[in-house]
Amino acid sequence: MIAFQIGPFTVAYYGIMIVTGVIAATLVSLLEARRKGEDTQHLYNILLVILPLGFIGARAYHVIDQWAYYSQHPAQIFGGAGLGIFGAVIGGAIGLTIYAIVRKLNVRRWLDIVAPGVILAQAIGRWGNFFNQELYGYPTDLPWGIYIAPEHRVPGFETYTHFQPLFFYEFLWNLSGCIFLLLVARKLQKRLVDGDIALLYVMWYGVGRFFLEGLKISVWTLEGIPTARWISAIGIAVAVLIMILQHRRQKPAAAS
Repeated sequence: MIAFQIGPFTVAYYGIMIVTGVIAATLVSLLEARRKGEDTQHLYNILLVILPLGFIGARAYHVIDQWAYYSQHPAQIFGGAGLGIFGAVIGGAIGLTIYAIVRKLNVRRWLDIVAPGVILAQAIGRWGNFFNQELYGYPTDLPWGIYIAPEHRVPGFETYTHFQPLFFYEFLWNLSGCIFLLLVARKLQKRLVDGDIALLYVMWYGVGRFFLEGLKISVWTLEGIPTARWISAIGIAVAVLIMILQHRRQKPAAAS
C-alpha cells in the first residue's frame, strides 16, 4: 500500500515500517552498548554490515520459500518484493560476527547488545504486513478478526472476509520479547554470561513463531511440517544447549 508519492518516487507503508524498525533497533542497541560500556561507534559500523547482509538473507529466504513461483519468473528474483525474517536474522548475525572478529570484539557480547533491538524491529515491521494485507491466518469470526480485501485472499478462501491477524499476534509477542530481554539484562545481569540475551532471543522468538505458524495458511513445508517450525524448534534446542554448556564452563560476569 502506497503512503505517499513525490514525483516519480513512491513510498510504501511497508518501507516506512521497516525504516522505523531499524531506527528503533538502533536506539535500543545504543542504550545497551552504553550500559555495557562499549564504544558506540562500533554499532554504527556494524549497521553498515548487517543491514545489507540482512536484506540479502531476507530476500534469499523468501525466494527459496516461493521457489515454485520464482523458478518460473527468474527476472523477479532480484527485483520483486518479499522478505523472510529468518533470512534477515541469519544474514545480520553473520555480518555482526564477521565485523566483531575482524575488529577483535566479543561476538557474544555484541549479539546481546543488538538482540532486544532486533526483536523490537521485528515487532514494528509486522505492521507493514497489516498495510499489505498479508500474514493472516485461517478464517475466523472472532471480534478481532481482520478484514482482507478479495484481491488479497489466499486461493480457496475467497468467500471468507475475516481472518486471524497473525501480524498482530506476532507484534505483541515480539514487543513482549523486547521488554523481557531488557528486563532480564538488567535484573539478572550478575547471573548472565555473554551470549545469554541473544540465546534468550532465539528461544523467545522461536516459541512464538512455532505456535503461530500453525495458524498460517499455505506455508512452505518440509516432510509435511511448516519449515518455519523446523527452524524454530532447531533454533530453540541449539540455544538451550549452548546456554547450558556456556554456563557450565564460564561463571557469570560481574554486573556492568
